[in-house]
Amino acid sequence: MTHDQGAASLRPSLTPPEFASPLAQPFHAAPVPITPATTSPAPVQVPAIAAPRRGRTASIWLVGLLVLVLVALVGYFLNALGPGASLIGMLLALVPLAGVVLAVRIVDRWEPEPRGLLALAVAWGAIAAVGIALGVDLLITIAIGNDGSPLREAFSVVVQAPVVEELAKGLGVLIIFATARRAFDGPVDGIVYGALIGAGFAFTENIQYFAISFIEGGAADTTATFFVRGILSPFAHVMFTSVTGFALGLAARRGAAVGHAIGPWLLGLAGAIALHALWNGSALFGDFFALYITLQVPLFAGFILGIIALRREESRLTRRRLGEYAGAGWFTPQEVDMLATSAGRKAALAWARSLRGDRTGLMKTFIADATALAATRQRAITGRDPHAVSDERDLLAKTSATRAAMFAP
Repeated sequence: MTHDQGAASLRPSLTPPEFASPLAQPFHAAPVPITPATTSPAPVQVPAIAAPRRGRTASIWLVGLLVLVLVALVGYFLNALGPGASLIGMLLALVPLAGVVLAVRIVDRWEPEPRGLLALAVAWGAIAAVGIALGVDLLITIAIGNDGSPLREAFSVVVQAPVVEELAKGLGVLIIFATARRAFDGPVDGIVYGALIGAGFAFTENIQYFAISFIEGGAADTTATFFVRGILSPFAHVMFTSVTGFALGLAARRGAAVGHAIGPWLLGLAGAIALHALWNGSALFGDFFALYITLQVPLFAGFILGIIALRREESRLTRRRLGEYAGAGWFTPQEVDMLATSAGRKAALAWARSLRGDRTGLMKTFIADATALAATRQRAITGRDPHAVSDERDLLAKTSATRAAMFAP
């Protein structure tokens, strides 16, 4: 496919997108034709095409900032808690972090985000967001004091902590949206980045809670704290910040620029703050365990159901976009069915394992590149990615070569 042909095939529709529901993907008029495929019966070498990095990686200044804040945080923990308690707190905090990261990986499996950005999200939550929250809390204490009264405690727990912490975490989601826009395609992506930022924040916060419990009450208090924070509520911060990410993901799906995404970001931030305040308030004013069962568990169940619904929309989007390529001869209808369902992908991987030499790796590459191709066309027809033409050309070449390699004798 030539550059001009690719541009013609990916020229955005002039019909504005419509949304049947908050979860629905944009609907466009009949897409412009895709250049028909040219088939080659001879197996070819799979090209080593690197994924485009521009708009999909973090800025170097951001990494440098995180390193500086990390040094300050390590010094703070060692000075305030001591090396022994800090180490115990960190080891215990790794347990819920590992569980959350595994869960987020399952959510992100359909169209995986760049690993560098996933690591950045965790690092922002664990380092920058914690540093910002500690600094702002200190400024607030200097400004209004802290006399230890019940009113001051209620303000700190139900107002100050939710606002300061969610703002610090939400800023990380907005930065990823602004600096790595091409890796931020929709609500699921926003939830993934928000969840990992929340997981990172909870990790560092847990170090402090577990270490203080160990210092003040030994193994008994540490066990109780670990049960409440590590077993009952490892997804609390994850769920809060995911609301902010979801709102930005909706803006991303509509092709909003950074300036136009501030409004949705603020709405998502308000939702995150409200959930956080509700959670903290239930622990401070009511029977935590009763409210946990009657309120928090249903909220979490609703959160999971929402993610499932969004994943199904991603599947439908993949089928729709790849169906357009199938109409031009790039994929067969059977391949589209396989690529657009979890069951089809599992069956394809099982079939690839039965081939000579176990070609599971090739099938995984084929699935990942085809899914990326669907996302690329979606970005193109919404008119928000000027690099979609070259991405489409590279991904079509790679999927064709991978298919040929799988069927090679």
